[in-house]
Amino acid sequence: MTGRPGRHPARAGAVRESSTVSDTLRTTPPGGPDAHAYPARAVVDLAAIRDNVRTLAGYAPGAQVMAVVKADAYGHGLLPSALAALAGGATWLGTAQPSEALALRAAGIGPGRARVLTWLYPPGAPLRELVEADVDVSVAAGWALDEVVAAARAAGRTARVHVKVDTGLGRNGVVPADLPAVLDAAARARAEGAVEVVGLWSHLARADEPGHPSVLAQAAVLDDAVRLAEASGVAPQLRHLANSPATLTEPRTHYDLVRPGLAVYGMSPVPDVAPQDLGLRPAMTLEARLATVKRVGAGHGVSYGHLYTTATDTVLGVVPLGYADGIPRHASRVPDGPWAAPGGPVLVGGGGPDERVLRVAGRVCMDQVVLDLGAGATERAGDVVTLFGDGAGLARGGAPTAEDWARAAGTISYEITTRLGARVPREHVRLDVLDDDARALLPPEHRPTERTEAP
Repeated sequence: MTGRPGRHPARAGAVRESSTVSDTLRTTPPGGPDAHAYPARAVVDLAAIRDNVRTLAGYAPGAQVMAVVKADAYGHGLLPSALAALAGGATWLGTAQPSEALALRAAGIGPGRARVLTWLYPPGAPLRELVEADVDVSVAAGWALDEVVAAARAAGRTARVHVKVDTGLGRNGVVPADLPAVLDAAARARAEGAVEVVGLWSHLARADEPGHPSVLAQAAVLDDAVRLAEASGVAPQLRHLANSPATLTEPRTHYDLVRPGLAVYGMSPVPDVAPQDLGLRPAMTLEARLATVKRVGAGHGVSYGHLYTTATDTVLGVVPLGYADGIPRHASRVPDGPWAAPGGPVLVGGGGPDERVLRVAGRVCMDQVVLDLGAGATERAGDVVTLFGDGAGLARGGAPTAEDWARAAGTISYEITTRLGARVPREHVRLDVLDDDARALLPPEHRPTERTEAP
């Protein structure tokens, strides 16, 4: 039976667009972005990542947790996020690219602290370095197994491999018809001492649609693959299939290990289910200082193409973030026509009596967006505005979230945080959730700000 998302009380209070906000729960350090460095920042709450992993482990009590930290931990910062996930009870870390796995090992996260799996590479990848670094390597084709075996021989040590099966996603993985040959080759390599088959795994196509029949159908294909591996003499130690949505909604897929990604960072992987209802808290808050605030008359065009025109005398504010920083151009405000869009939401007012949510006015530019602050606006240049954070979300009358930006841009929340540009500083807070040994792994030039205020 498909599990239902757990219910958790929503945060109290509500905020309507362009009205007073009373419910914002701020975990960001005071003061706002440092204008000497950059006029915006992404504040990442390590306590939220830790707590989210604990919550996810509670959904799959019989399985280990692999926190997926690919793509710079979905934009949150690879090393600090990985350490926070381990503080929450994760015993594995997952990376798509070998370079990410090697970076974790080079930073000091050894096999005694966490196993690391990497899974996406072409021929000629640095497999010997991975074997020498004791990184688990996924095998998705016969040629990949051949190269891993060669790397193990060159390194003079046994490679730890996970055979990936294409159970229906149609992406990476060995198709069932080719699996017998790959498993036979793995058995020969195991007899030689070149490989240890640690895992057999796959990835789900439609787990974000709880109850979709393809989920259990893929699990059945994985079960068949496990039986074949056992018959071939390479019974895996671990079976793993569940991503974030399956971890939260389908216990049948939990097996020995679950691999949450998006949910680690507090965003919901299930459409129309809020993070709060799953016991999750978004870890990232994106904020910026207004660069320009000025009065203009009625009928004034705003931004490229004048897609937005002021209806009355008003005040405009320029936010120094644009598509070069990862703000989606599709989150421009287009009032009508086939490309009509509402514009990305921004929280304005800084916790005061004038706090409200406004929409981007006109087109998102390379380095900036414009807000129509309203005729009675009291904001000044330098005031802080928040694009998204850990609010309740617009659908619940709360402050905007990454999901709200995803809806405004016609995309998914994964993309909103992951595409955030490198020139936006990440400021990590709640360093106190890391133990002394973990904090020691953070090099001084990348060390998070030592803020310990409770959320």
